[in-house]
Amino acid sequence: MNIILTGIEYSGTTTLGQAIKEWFEEATGAEHGFHDHFKIPHTGHSEFTEEEQQRILALSPRLKEALQRHQLMYHVQPTFYQDGDVGTIGHHIEDAVYGPLYWGYGGPGQPGDSVLTSEEVEDATLRYAPDTILVLLKASRDVIAGRMEQEPHKNSPLQAEDIDHVLERFQEEFDRSRLPNKITLDTSTATVQATLAEFV
Repeated sequence: MNIILTGIEYSGTTTLGQAIKEWFEEATGAEHGFHDHFKIPHTGHSEFTEEEQQRILALSPRLKEALQRHQLMYHVQPTFYQDGDVGTIGHHIEDAVYGPLYWGYGGPGQPGDSVLTSEEVEDATLRYAPDTILVLLKASRDVIAGRMEQEPHKNSPLQAEDIDHVLERFQEEFDRSRLPNKITLDTSTATVQATLAEFV
C-alpha cells in the first residue's frame, strides 16, 4: 500500500499517518511507516536540535530548494519501493505550497520550479508505484486556527493570516496532481478513528 498524505498543517496528516500505520500492521502483520520530514526545518529522519533547525532556516532559498529537491527525488527512486509499502506525508505537494510562500523558492522568479519538480516526482511515482493513493486532508479555517492556538507546532511555517490561501493552494495542487487514485478527507469534526474508518 503506497500512500501520500498531504494537507495544510494542523489538518491531521501526522495523526492519521500513525493511525493508518497501526491499522495496517494489525490487519496484515507487516510493518508500514510514514516518511514525515518534508517541512523545513524538519527535513531529516531524526529530530534536529533547535540550533540545527535554525541553521536550516538560515540557508539561502537556493540551498533550501536544492536540499528539498534532492530529498523529494530520493523518495521516488526505484530502490525506494523494493521493500513494498511506502508512505509519505506532505511530500511534493507540501513543498509546492510552502516553498514559494515561506522559503523563497519554487515560484515565479524564484530558484527552482515547483511545477517541474512535482512533475518529475509524479512521473517517477507513476512509473514505480502507480497504485499510490493521494489523500488530501483538510479542515475548516476556524478549526485550523483553533488547533494552531491550542497546540502550536515548533518552527511551523504556517501563519494564521495565510490559512485561507494555504487551504486553497493545497486544493489546487491536489487537483493538478496526475496521480489517479485520490481521496479527500475532512477532519473538521471527525475523530481520528472516524477519519481512519473513512480512509479504510
